Amino acid sequence: MISIKVPPLGESIVEATIARWLKKEGDSVAQNESLVELETDKITVEVPAFKAGVLSKQMKKEGDVVQVGEEIGAIEEGATAGVAAATPAASAPAAKAPPAPTAPARAPVQTEAEAPESEPQTGAPKTSPAVRRISVEEGIDPAKVAASGPGGRVTKGDMLAAVAAPKVTPAPSRAPSAPASQNGRETREKMTTRRRRIAEHLLESQHATAHLTTFNEVDMSAVSAVRERLRDRIEKEHGVKLTYMPFFAKAAALALKAYPSVNAQIDGDSVVYKHYVNLGIAVAAENGLVVPVVKDADRMSMLDFSRALTAVAKRARDGALTMDDLTGGSFTITNGGVFGSLVSTPILNYPQVAILGLHKIQDRPVAIDKKVEIRPMMYLALSYDHRLVDGQQAVLFLVRIKELIEDPAAMLVE
Repeated sequence: MISIKVPPLGESIVEATIARWLKKEGDSVAQNESLVELETDKITVEVPAFKAGVLSKQMKKEGDVVQVGEEIGAIEEGATAGVAAATPAASAPAAKAPPAPTAPARAPVQTEAEAPESEPQTGAPKTSPAVRRISVEEGIDPAKVAASGPGGRVTKGDMLAAVAAPKVTPAPSRAPSAPASQNGRETREKMTTRRRRIAEHLLESQHATAHLTTFNEVDMSAVSAVRERLRDRIEKEHGVKLTYMPFFAKAAALALKAYPSVNAQIDGDSVVYKHYVNLGIAVAAENGLVVPVVKDADRMSMLDFSRALTAVAKRARDGALTMDDLTGGSFTITNGGVFGSLVSTPILNYPQVAILGLHKIQDRPVAIDKKVEIRPMMYLALSYDHRLVDGQQAVLFLVRIKELIEDPAAMLVE
């Protein structure tokens, strides 16, 4: 028997949740074929079979929380599904016994990642059911995709990265961990590893920092005019959609340079000042909020940042983020405005010491040169750790963001 164990999942990650078994007990498995999906608080990992054989036992069921190194199943090396099924079949009435198959039959797996029936079962394929499904749906040959998995295996993430048009893979459905109560008026469901870790992280942030928020508002007229004038041309010539986020990313990078304590970190009794901007952008994914990081955003043009952000946001929504995508952030921007939020107080992405909150752009009457005009206005919020960032620095940082957004041409000469 070959044990199936939870592999190392990345720095500081010690547990995961069984998201979905891709094989049933008794199914034949090929070497490097994916057996089970594990969901951590950051990414989803496929665990492959290191040897060909039959999945003889599932020790953990979907929804169970497991630790790194824990045994979750076993493979009977060298066995086939037909041989494994021979013993129970012998006790069936002879009149009902089907003729023996000429080749080992593969039992069907009722999952969304099921392989096409026409796929040959000879050899040892190095692709998972999810990879083969994407190959059929998108018409992409896995052999032509750069592989990042162990032993040269093409992973689901590799395939998703090769898909030109955005296509979100449906998340596996989960049954409630307990039946409904009070005649169906309530349902109890166990929290996923990711949701539980998000909750723990937010509580840690609140308890470990001197959390404070300052607000301002910004006139979006100038940025909106630039965006409207250039949006179609940039999309046509560069294939990039010009959103508001690159303007705020550029403004934030310049403001962080002027106020370095906002981009710093407390480490014990020391302060670590970071001479780079690794910008985290909060993204609402299927399984909860994630914050992928665009590295060295301060060295990028707005077009380069748009490309990098588009790529990492797509990986987030497709569940194909890597650990590198999620680590190393020094400052975070979150945009509740896309959901209609008018004003909020974002929670720090600890151990970072500040986070910028963007909100809905709304036409409001404002006084301009002693006249009332209707302008597209946005509230900005900067939450910060008062242990390191003084109120004066926080206010001036937010004022600098406001100045740059209201005069975007100034960002070109900074």
